[in-house]
Amino acid sequence: MIDKKDYSLLKHNTFGIEAKCKRFIEFSTVDEAVEVAKMLTEADQPLLILGGGSNLLLTKDYEGTVVHSAISYIKKVDNCRVCCGSGYVFDDLVAYCVEHQLYGAENLSIIPGEVGASAVQNIGAYGVEAKDFIEDVEAVELATGKVVHFKNEDCQYSYRQSKFKQAWRDKYLITSVTYRFSTTYEPKLDYGNIRSALVSKGITDPTASQLREVIIEVRNAKLPDPEVLGNAGSFFMNPIVAKTKYEELAAQYEKMPHYTIDATHEKIPAGWLIEQCGWKGKALGRAAVHDKQALVLVNRGGATGEEVVTLCKTIQNDVKNKFGIEIFPEVNIK
Repeated sequence: MIDKKDYSLLKHNTFGIEAKCKRFIEFSTVDEAVEVAKMLTEADQPLLILGGGSNLLLTKDYEGTVVHSAISYIKKVDNCRVCCGSGYVFDDLVAYCVEHQLYGAENLSIIPGEVGASAVQNIGAYGVEAKDFIEDVEAVELATGKVVHFKNEDCQYSYRQSKFKQAWRDKYLITSVTYRFSTTYEPKLDYGNIRSALVSKGITDPTASQLREVIIEVRNAKLPDPEVLGNAGSFFMNPIVAKTKYEELAAQYEKMPHYTIDATHEKIPAGWLIEQCGWKGKALGRAAVHDKQALVLVNRGGATGEEVVTLCKTIQNDVKNKFGIEIFPEVNIK
């Protein structure tokens, strides 16, 4: 176990923001997670349970305790289930599945972060979400130190949401996640520009490996490397609006992209809305909108978290004024 005071979080947030926390604790086993639960006191509050830091924006030093899981393993439970430690890199799980003929997660390739965060955030991309595969979440209850298990339905998953982000926020240390995948390969190709990217390579019937490779190429082409340009990936959630609102906007913007959610709701890409407001590639000081993907806010070098927040709020106001739609950060702002 690691337990340090006045600890730098620079290497624990992909935005590259310099900030410190009052105390930093890292556990490597379930027993250590139980020990952490028992050792925390009121003096350790507030508490931030941190994954890979790829969905975090720090606006100042954290006057509390940061807890991180370093439980990193992967094991095949049976012919379709895989269990991973919460600190295991999520994309390594996707690579493992493709290699072992376990299907369904290909579209989640190269999403940054760790396994534990996938169960909290319900990460998703190209029409696929973590909730499609999560079967069981093992966690330690901070109040009691007990090891508990939650089934998929217990977690109340929805678009980028779970009970871990709401009623259970900061109440559990996730130690492992068990996923159930398919042994039958049924690729999802009709979301975003996946199919056109495949066709450009002369591929019409991709293998799982080919699909993963293309998705990695597509994402890398539009998402900056955090080692080069600090960012947290997609900064905003795609808004889901009433179909009547969508139809009103579609009458004004003929080529407005959208994805049908159900009979009464449509999802509109936040990146498109931001781009239409003229923000793609533009900056406010040292914080900017990425020039290849308007959904991504970046640290051009030395930006503070407050500068990124100012940019975020300015964009939100412009989208609201132009389209009458509110967009909200996907990133956890502290």
